[in-house]
Formats: sequence, C-alpha cells, structure tokens
Amino acid sequence: QVQLVESGGGLVQTGGSLRLSCAASGSIFSIIAMGWYRQAPGKQRELVATITYGAMTTYADSAKGRFTISRDNANTVYLQMSSLQPEDTAVYYCNAYTTKSATRMDYWGKGTLVTVSS
Repeated sequence: QVQLVESGGGLVQTGGSLRLSCAASGSIFSIIAMGWYRQAPGKQRELVATITYGAMTTYADSAKGRFTISRDNANTVYLQMSSLQPEDTAVYYCNAYTTKSATRMDYWGKGTLVTVSS
C-alpha cells in the first residue's frame, strides 16, 4: 500500500505560480513512477506530468514549458506551476503506481484545489 498526501493548492491570479507537493509513505520502495493529474469541473481527469524512479519525466502538451515535475530523496514529488491560466483551474491529484504480478496498481491522493482567477 502507498499513501499520498498533497499540499500547496490555493487561489492565484492569472500569470502567477504555485508549487504542489506530494508526500508518499508506505511501500515506497515499490513505486515505479509518480505523477500529477488534474480534473476540472465537468471534465475527465487528465495527465499533467509524471516522473519515474529514475527521474525520467513526461508532460502533457498543456504543461510543457510552464510546469516542472521533480522529486527529492525523501519520496516527495513536486509540481512547480508557472504562468497559470484560468483553464488550469482544477483539482490536482497525486498518483503513484506499482506493479503486482504484472498488474499495474494505482494509488491516489485526495487532491488539492488550484483556482486561477482572471
């Protein structure tokens, strides 16, 4: 089992910045990758960025050039968001996945709300 706790959401004006944090605990040795997803009102949850245990990163097109995902050695993953736009308003969820018997196991945090005012 992996537990994830997000923090850092809030209200920011257009063009502003925020940094989200996600602290992992539990069976952290089994985590293959962690990432951030978001879900805006009335929309499906979508990938924002991921980072593997080896620090390889991927980004959604909407995040490239504005968001940076990183991790420290204490099993915390960060999402630095800059040049925020109203369309970035969403609940941001931290994700971690492991595998068991070749089956992917996803774990989710409870989410943190980011609101970008125009």
